[in-house]
Amino acid sequence: MCTTLIVPGLNGSGDGHWQHYWLQDDDRARLVDQDNWQCPVLDDWMRRFEHALAETDHAYIVAHSLGCMLVANMARRPLAKKIKGALLVAPAHLGRVEALHPCIVSFGEAPADPLPFPSVVVGSTNDPYMDVGNLGQAASGWGSDLVNLGSVGHINIASGFGRWQQGYGLLDRLVDPRDQGRATVRTTMARANETALRQHVAS
Repeated sequence: MCTTLIVPGLNGSGDGHWQHYWLQDDDRARLVDQDNWQCPVLDDWMRRFEHALAETDHAYIVAHSLGCMLVANMARRPLAKKIKGALLVAPAHLGRVEALHPCIVSFGEAPADPLPFPSVVVGSTNDPYMDVGNLGQAASGWGSDLVNLGSVGHINIASGFGRWQQGYGLLDRLVDPRDQGRATVRTTMARANETALRQHVAS
């Protein structure tokens, strides 16, 4: 079975965040949990990520912010072969993270290696964690398609992103046609809405 792994960034993605809704809407989605969301250490976060990958046959990744850097650091690791595609939303430039959260994050240098799996980077023109120039450089270095949503901040709760159905469509771009039987999130939601409508009519 092909799993969707949800990879949050600093402080996790709590109630109301689009990743929180994704876990509800995608019946194949699983959270890559961390022991310490407040003070991320790359090696510790990587161990949890690798453990989650090891438990899957294959996986699509949906990452946000610092989680995108975690995914990019997977490029040279053996378990990268299990990743079939990655949606990398609002990647965080590590220099900006350090400036905004001094001595909080220990993630080393920003990875620039091409990713060995298909990927889409989604960003904005006014993200406090990644300016447009660095966004383009990151997407180019990783070999990712780039989607710029305009002036939408860090694509999080603060910038108005709750349930984010556009994201489901962006992940659908990466789904391998050979993954027979994998329902997209949009299809799953449509079925749920149809069931709810039938129940409403019946009552």
